[in-house]
Amino acid sequence: MNFFNLPARTKVGRVVPKNAFDEYTNTKQKKLFTDCILRITWTHKLSADTVNLDAKDIQEIQVFKVELKQKSDILKTLEIINKSIPYHIVFWVEHNQEAYISTASKHPHPTNEDIAVIDWTFTSDWFNKSDNRYALNLKGNLDTVFKDLLAQLTGKPELGKQSLDSILKNQQKVYRLKKEISKLKSAINRSKQFNQKVELNSKLNQLKLELKNLV
Repeated sequence: MNFFNLPARTKVGRVVPKNAFDEYTNTKQKKLFTDCILRITWTHKLSADTVNLDAKDIQEIQVFKVELKQKSDILKTLEIINKSIPYHIVFWVEHNQEAYISTASKHPHPTNEDIAVIDWTFTSDWFNKSDNRYALNLKGNLDTVFKDLLAQLTGKPELGKQSLDSILKNQQKVYRLKKEISKLKSAINRSKQFNQKVELNSKLNQLKLELKNLV
């Protein structure tokens, strides 16, 4: 299934053995590969050769389809794959008729060329495969293509006009605010003093507004 409607010349269609990542995993992580993942397929390769787009900081974008044995959270497993491959990877993770998309901004490890350092992971919610609204828009250069996908995954396409660093900082702030909001909600539920509840609710509303207005 060509879920991103990519050109035929980008197709790879090669199954990646799960044991290809053994040197990057411990015993528990190996078991997760075995128990959760049915098959990993390298479906497409976006590069200057295959899509005729310039490459700047991002030289290639690989697309991997990960078929699951059961619907489960495998983000930690995807992180292992991501760290072991130097190129940026877009994961299409599916189980039956549902799927989600995950990718990460990353950079080379300063002292170990065999692994990458993940800056931030961007992941969609589960959706019906027939309702996929995400796209790899082959415009500009490969950096633009990747940045545009990240913006789609944030739910704020307008972020695609900003720098990659700005997108990362935006998502880090979103994460921090959501965490603070969650802590405040718990504190409000625990509080038995009316005045304290009022004060906490005021802070909560401020954070919610800040999150809503965050671009």
